[in-house]
Amino acid sequence: MENSSKPNWVVWGSELSPFLLKVVAMCRFKQLPFRHLPMDGTFRKNWLYEFRRQKLIKGKLPLTWPEMTELDEFPAVPFLFGPDGENLYDSSAIAYWLDNQAPVENDTPDLVPETDRALKFIISLIDEYADEYGLYMVHHYRWKNAAGDNTAGERFAHEMRTMFGPLHHLLRILIRNRQTVRMPYLFSVAPEGFRTEQKSKTFFQPPSRKGFPATHDLLEGSYLNLLAALEQILTIRPYLLGDRFTLADASIYGQLDMNMTDPSAADIIQQQAPNTWQWLNRIQTGDFSASPPEGKLLLDAALKPLLIEICRVFVPLMQQNYRAYLDHKEQGETLFNEKAFWKSRSLYDGQLDGSSFRTVVKSFQVRTWLNLRKQWNALKKVEIEQLEALLPKDHGLDRDS
Repeated sequence: MENSSKPNWVVWGSELSPFLLKVVAMCRFKQLPFRHLPMDGTFRKNWLYEFRRQKLIKGKLPLTWPEMTELDEFPAVPFLFGPDGENLYDSSAIAYWLDNQAPVENDTPDLVPETDRALKFIISLIDEYADEYGLYMVHHYRWKNAAGDNTAGERFAHEMRTMFGPLHHLLRILIRNRQTVRMPYLFSVAPEGFRTEQKSKTFFQPPSRKGFPATHDLLEGSYLNLLAALEQILTIRPYLLGDRFTLADASIYGQLDMNMTDPSAADIIQQQAPNTWQWLNRIQTGDFSASPPEGKLLLDAALKPLLIEICRVFVPLMQQNYRAYLDHKEQGETLFNEKAFWKSRSLYDGQLDGSSFRTVVKSFQVRTWLNLRKQWNALKKVEIEQLEALLPKDHGLDRDS
């Protein structure tokens, strides 16, 4: 429980979600008093909020922030619920709300500084890369590399214990198997006949899918590239953009913190990126003492390896997803995202850095890409020149697809 002496907001979701971890870190940084449910709730309180969440999803309660579009869909978690009927979703949108509308009285700096548009764009770019591609990597590492020793199932069951009583133990197996089966939807496709070297706690091995190229090597290479890029930055300063915590830190943290509780994956982070490991631990414990309000934020050469990696995998993935979305829409397709995946609809083939993949069109990634393109197009020439000094030559941010 957080700051229980003050009026409580509620962060609703499971700590298995990197987006929940991201929201928790941001709320702690902004000093918004909150409780984490269902982990810290009673049977009655948890079900009251679950019913509230269901009403929100069904349109029976108003959404406070952000505005929904036809490209969006409600996630399973997380949500931020307020004491006066406030209902918020989408971890990135919550960051902007915390900066501009949160009922807090303190001098914590903004998660997304509004006065420097070039800096704001880079923060948005890192944030969206973490949310949309980082998720694929950390989910893969949990359910493939750490399949034999992660405790995600046990922790999920513990979180739900007050809601489901004695039946909560069944959730331990359910969540393991559900998340393993979902791996191809989340871009992790095993080679045909693959068997993990670890003895898995699930009934299923990381699955291949007929007609889908294997992506394990691509994701594992991307993960190590990310750790190497982060280590270069965090060896010389406390946060990604300089002296202060921002949305960029929250987003990368949320993803990698998910693997801090997966022993085999955690060992890789500690061994490959010890300074990154220390940075993750500071944020996890809510220690923002190294983030003074007057701290400087920088756009400098230290960011180059991270931006090169983002432009290597994330940017071309968003471009190809957008192009496929337009193609399918032109053909009359109306079903996208996970529901379409399991019906083998809205699929497309692509390439990332020479690796082939097949996946489903994700409409919320279309929204992500269009928002980034809108920000880029609003930049002045001098701001674009400033960014292009840090980006690879063929960065792709200046074109839709």
